[in-house]
Amino acid sequence: MNKNFLALLTAAAVSTAALVSACGAAEEPTAKAAGEATETQAAAPAADATPVQVADAGDKADAAEKADTKADAGDKAEEAAPAAEAAAPAADGEFMSAIDRVLASPKGTLKNPYTGDEQAIKEGEKVWFGLSCNGCHGGGGGGGMCPPVTNEVWVYGGDDDTLFRLITLGSQDLQKEGYSRKGTEGVVGPMMAYRDLIDDERKLWKLIAWVRTKWNGREERKEW
Repeated sequence: MNKNFLALLTAAAVSTAALVSACGAAEEPTAKAAGEATETQAAAPAADATPVQVADAGDKADAAEKADTKADAGDKAEEAAPAAEAAAPAADGEFMSAIDRVLASPKGTLKNPYTGDEQAIKEGEKVWFGLSCNGCHGGGGGGGMCPPVTNEVWVYGGDDDTLFRLITLGSQDLQKEGYSRKGTEGVVGPMMAYRDLIDDERKLWKLIAWVRTKWNGREERKEW
């Protein structure tokens, strides 16, 4: 009987060990599966998370091109300012030198603000003698070593713009700017440049206003 009891105990022990081993084996895959599920869940993005938008390189290039286009348009608008604005004679207290006015003004845009102004004409006569214009053109503008200012036709033209440039640049540099002789004179001495002697454009305009009073041409031939 003792042998039978021992055999039963041994069989029971073996069965218990087998059962424990089987349970452990069954739990291990479950733990592994739970771990893998946790890792997958952590790696997956949250469903309600806001996606990060990455700007397309093409969109950036288009934006940069549009910005450059706007900048170019602004620059062109500034450059396209009316020529008359650049050429407008300076008011008293705001003036340029004669040469700066020439350089800042397109051809044909200069206009004398003092034509017919009696006070300006008197001051212009002083400028005439002060710059020794009488030495070449005569005290009354009748001519001498250089053409008179009383003739109906001026050598390069008698409009305000041309006279201002002629006196400022001199005849040689005026020709370099594309001007040519329109009239003929027996005396054709070159006109010197006064660019370095007239630091106030108003003086030159007043001088020209005085010269206008010496002109002896017909009314229909006026160019100013």
